[in-house]
Amino acid sequence: MVKIEKTPVPETLFAKIWRRHVVKALETGETLLYIDRVFIHEGSRPGFVTLDRLKRSLRRPNQVIACVDHYIPSHDRHRGLDAIPDPATRQIVEDLEANAKKHGCRLFALSDPLQGILHVVAPEQGITQPGLTIVGGDSHTSTHGAFGALAFGIGASEVMLAMANQALWQTMPKIMRINIGGVLPVGVTPKDMILAIIGQIGIGGGIGHAVEYSGPAIRAMSMEQRMTVSNMTTEAGARTGMMAPDDTTFEYLTGRPEVPTGDMWDRALAYWRTLPSDADALFDAEIDIDGASIRPMATWGTSPEQVVPIDGYIPDPAKESDVARREAQKKALAYMGLKPGEKLTDIAVDKVFIGSCTNGRIEDLREAGRVLKGRRVAVPGIVVPGSSEVKRQAEAEGLDGIFRAAGLEWRNSACSLCTDANGTDTLAPGERCASTSNRNFQGRQGVDVRTHLMSPASVAATAVRGVISSERDL
Repeated sequence: MVKIEKTPVPETLFAKIWRRHVVKALETGETLLYIDRVFIHEGSRPGFVTLDRLKRSLRRPNQVIACVDHYIPSHDRHRGLDAIPDPATRQIVEDLEANAKKHGCRLFALSDPLQGILHVVAPEQGITQPGLTIVGGDSHTSTHGAFGALAFGIGASEVMLAMANQALWQTMPKIMRINIGGVLPVGVTPKDMILAIIGQIGIGGGIGHAVEYSGPAIRAMSMEQRMTVSNMTTEAGARTGMMAPDDTTFEYLTGRPEVPTGDMWDRALAYWRTLPSDADALFDAEIDIDGASIRPMATWGTSPEQVVPIDGYIPDPAKESDVARREAQKKALAYMGLKPGEKLTDIAVDKVFIGSCTNGRIEDLREAGRVLKGRRVAVPGIVVPGSSEVKRQAEAEGLDGIFRAAGLEWRNSACSLCTDANGTDTLAPGERCASTSNRNFQGRQGVDVRTHLMSPASVAATAVRGVISSERDL
């Protein structure tokens, strides 16, 4: 009798991690998926309230990672929680610290020397690793997909379930591959790349899909650059944005506090090398983009898909064939106080913000510092490092001095002006801000504030010229 061996089915990166984490699969298509890490911040308070009401505890407390980042101010850090003027906001922060202590999860508190934005702290500490399933009470949990992890944001009720069970019922999404060919031109950054992608496929282009990024332009990026792209994948409606782990990934992880050592490192590395999608794996959708064609980008409206090259013009909604998009563009123009045909480089800004989980890492600050060195800004703004560790490194390199000499404020790590959540880092109604953050929704940075998303280099150039600019305009 001849034994016929079954040929393994080629798999994608996503499918390999998914399969390894299946606890139970139903014929209906739902899968109980084991979760390796649960990331939470102050906004996860409802999850703890429900846990207490149900008299439940954390299944694996050490795998629940909490960071104080959204509701804290970036200034007056020496005052601790007293720097938060609003009692209700201060209570939210106090509750997270109390709940973390009560339930035994790991906490990067306000007073912790490693405090920072969740999506900056976890990678720099080596908590984020290839092949893990990671969920978080924040949509930008997709950031961690840059390491070859299956990472996605979840709602408040799912946060409670993930903490209590260390597993979640999920339905496997379709898989989309976005190939970025060629080489990015000089002066074009990963932020420009992801804005260009969202501008092309739209905020609904990734709905129902997990995205895997590939191609030479992706492989040429550092880990911090890759995180920028994965971070904003959620703005295209996708579940997550993943990249195959490679030597760049492994070099970044080497020696970080939470990464395995010795024989465990060798075993982990051997597994991580098996994760990239098989050469003949099939994807449900594929998109090819020429990296060499991407230019410095900036949003003009109230959605990340409303974006054009900085040397371009505000589009005319009358030329938009899709009715829904046309009406959205009209509303955006009214909110932003702009008119069709206006040149972006003629639009003056009032403030600038450099920071956030998208662009608050050391490489982002170096990029902005390089543009600002020896120059003075025409408009005020703040620079907010993504973590206390990033702050110390930036100060050791003298970047804080460059920002101060240019006329910008140097702050402490927090989400800050990415979102108007802490009550102190905010802008006045009607002000226009050039920002390195990830969302330009109405009111995102304050009531009636107008936000333009750009790269750190472009925000720095904008600060110098006082109008929307790229580094090329200098």
